[in-house]
Amino acid sequence: MPAPVRGRAGELLVGVVVRAHGLRGELGVDVRTDSPDERFAPGAALVGRCAGAADVTLTVESLRWHSGKLLVRFTEIPDRTAAEPLRGTRLLVHVSELGPTGDPDEFHDHQLEGLRAELADGTVVGTVREIQHGPAGELLVLARADAPDALVPFVHAIVPTVDLDGGRIVLTPPDGLLDADLNPAG
Repeated sequence: MPAPVRGRAGELLVGVVVRAHGLRGELGVDVRTDSPDERFAPGAALVGRCAGAADVTLTVESLRWHSGKLLVRFTEIPDRTAAEPLRGTRLLVHVSELGPTGDPDEFHDHQLEGLRAELADGTVVGTVREIQHGPAGELLVLARADAPDALVPFVHAIVPTVDLDGGRIVLTPPDGLLDADLNPAG
C-alpha cells in the first residue's frame, strides 16, 4: 500500500482517479486507503482536487470492484464526457471525518504525526514527522534536532507506548537504531 499523502491541512489522500470506465460516468480509482469500502461508501463526500482547477465536492453514488480495481460512480458525474476530465484528480477526505479505528493498538497517521518521541527514561529523541508504509510494515520518521531523521519500525517491541493524550510515544530501541551513522533516513 502506498504511503498516505496529506492534502492541505486536515486532509488525507484516499484515492486518485486513473480513468473513465464505461459510458455511465464510472471512474477507475487507484486506492490510497486501507478502508476503501468505508471511504467510498455511498453517500460519502470527498474533495476532488486537480491541478489548475477549483476543488469540487464529489458524492459517492456507488462503488464496485471489477478485476481487482475500484470503480466509483459519483452523483455529480452523469456520463463519460463528464468523467474524462477527472483523470488525475486526487480524492481527499477531511481528517475530522475519520472515526476511531476500533482497535486500541491501531492509529491513523495524523494521530501519530507531531507526537514527541522519548525513551523509557523520559529523554526526548525527536518528533514523529511522518509514517512510511511499506511491504514489511510501518516506519515512524523521527525528526531530530541535532541529527538526521531516524526511521523507527512501528512495532510493539520498539514502540510499546502510544500516549495520544500525553502527546508522546515511548521508544525502547535496540542498540544502534538511533545512531545517525547507522540510520540514514534522509
